Amino acid sequence: MNFAASLCKRLTVSNLVTKIPVYSSARGELFTVMYLRRASLMLHKSRRSFSSSHDIASTIDELNKEMEFVFGEAPPTSLTGSSESQPISQDSEFTPVEKINMEMENESKLSHISVKGEAQMVDVSHKDISKRVAIASCKVILGKKVYDLVSANQVAKGDVLSVAKIAGITGAKQTSNLIPLCHNINLTHVGVDLRLNPCDYCVEIRGEAASTGKTGVEMEALTAVTLAGLTVYDMCKAASKHIQITDVRLEHKTGGKSGDWSREKKQ
Repeated sequence: MNFAASLCKRLTVSNLVTKIPVYSSARGELFTVMYLRRASLMLHKSRRSFSSSHDIASTIDELNKEMEFVFGEAPPTSLTGSSESQPISQDSEFTPVEKINMEMENESKLSHISVKGEAQMVDVSHKDISKRVAIASCKVILGKKVYDLVSANQVAKGDVLSVAKIAGITGAKQTSNLIPLCHNINLTHVGVDLRLNPCDYCVEIRGEAASTGKTGVEMEALTAVTLAGLTVYDMCKAASKHIQITDVRLEHKTGGKSGDWSREKKQ
């Protein structure tokens, strides 16, 4: 431990940095012994007169200057290195977990809500035009009795699957009229497929929407399968009130800033 550090410890003064070189020569050792004896006497006398940490700091500064006069200026050490010369990366301010949380927070912001908390229609004028495709699905659980009627095409209102398919396509084209903040999109394709599943007596509905534009077609695909499911319910409700429309969800989407997404890959 060098002299200044020892002195700081004795006087219980923190945050005082000193510069004391180390010499191995006989001349250096002699000067060191002489200096320490003198400093010891000064310390003994000064203990009675120190009235504040300012007095202690002044005394230590005086001792450091005298040592520099005797031994010369001390070489720079790690203690005297300034952190200002080392640029701090902004990335180091955040931990990896904090970065992930920030990214998730940015992604989870609702685009249809303004800074004032009011509903708004998103401005897509600055977005790039790209091909966008979305696929959605849902199920209509009929029960065995109604399932048998639909599969035999014996429902009083007619061909359930054909009518529901047309309803789904029409619904996709009317999405902006049904969902208040949706954009009026020029659809390039809408497809709706309905299949009977004998395992759980249901109708499986799958809808696809496509467009080349500045906003996605997820809502169009979801509207298509929802309207098709509602039509199945309407045409079969006279036979049973236990029909359920379930699992309305997005399955896949491509295009846009967020890129491709698939429920299968997500799981």
